[in-house]
Amino acid sequence: MLAMNYRGPYRVRADHKPDPVIEHPGDAIVRVTRTCICGSDLHLYHGMVPDTRIGHTFGHEFIGVVEDIGSDVRNLKVGDRVMVPFNLFCGSCFYCQHELYGNCHNTNPEATAVGAIYGYSHTAGGYDGGQAEYVRVPMADVGPMIIPDDIHDDDAVLLTDVTPTGYQAAEMGDIDEGDTVVIFGAGPIGILAAKSAWLMGAGRVIVVDEVEYRLEFVKRWAQCEVVNFREVEDMAEHIKKMTDWMGADVCIDAVGGDAAGSIAQTLTGRLMKAQAGSSTVLHWAINSVRKGGNVSIVGVYGPTFNMVPMGNVLNKGLTIRANQASVKRHLPRLIEHIREGRLSPKDIITHRVPLEEISDAYHIFSSKLDNCIKTVLIPPRAHEVRAVKASTVQ
Repeated sequence: MLAMNYRGPYRVRADHKPDPVIEHPGDAIVRVTRTCICGSDLHLYHGMVPDTRIGHTFGHEFIGVVEDIGSDVRNLKVGDRVMVPFNLFCGSCFYCQHELYGNCHNTNPEATAVGAIYGYSHTAGGYDGGQAEYVRVPMADVGPMIIPDDIHDDDAVLLTDVTPTGYQAAEMGDIDEGDTVVIFGAGPIGILAAKSAWLMGAGRVIVVDEVEYRLEFVKRWAQCEVVNFREVEDMAEHIKKMTDWMGADVCIDAVGGDAAGSIAQTLTGRLMKAQAGSSTVLHWAINSVRKGGNVSIVGVYGPTFNMVPMGNVLNKGLTIRANQASVKRHLPRLIEHIREGRLSPKDIITHRVPLEEISDAYHIFSSKLDNCIKTVLIPPRAHEVRAVKASTVQ
């Protein structure tokens, strides 16, 4: 099959790899029809995530058609059109029973903190991802969800990570009606977090970034205020000035360890790797939120330490919540929002690129070229599958 092949930092290519096979009676093989490049894939691409091995296939946002199933699979059949959450989870451990699917205790023997994630290094289990023609899906009875006939492929693929993550970012902020919410990062996650903040009752939404076309997009699509941090001398002071010197009620970190905005943080976190990525946005969020406010973190950091102003967290009485999104928990509600016209995730897709051109696609997305917001990759066999199922897709 054709698949993305990681060759080292800033080096990926489309290559031929062996087709995946059923390894366990609970497995399924899915033929991929849509897959995405996620902002968190760039942390891997930039060499920021430990134990990202040569030959690994990235991709944790994908949908497809079931090609084969193991003997124990009961909830899927060959030919089903499915969306696959980015988390691999067992469905039966303590964390899964509490719908903390991103913290499953049984799927990642490589770490005690993070659960398993498709295509996200051996730190997250070493499972090959969906930037390929085919992918093996373990525990197929609990992870994948059959795509409703009235949900478009482009919406469905964005329900596997970016939309639930943006939604949970807002949810973890515990937004009260009328709250001022500041979101750091105008990438796909930040854009969906801004839209979700309105759905949860925010009275004011402000998005911070440095890329003008992204700020214009989120301003138009999420009807929010925007701030270019390159035009601001002191971020915390600027946010307080915008909020009658109180600070925001909620701050959301939708950037993670690749954050720009501080020479010292870039040097220690991104270049020297003396900490688990640049914690610039964590500082901004902690210092910009009001006393007693909430900080929500969905931006990806490495598994080592970060330099964070914990004294300010204590003295301001802040609540910090962070996690990988529990995708499947959010899907019923998000599908309802799409059906009711309150949310249209596919609107953020700006680029559709053949899987064969994945090297160029990563370069465009990473370098923020051509006004790129969200990239969908189309595997060579996707059109064959779509032709068979065309009567069921709107």
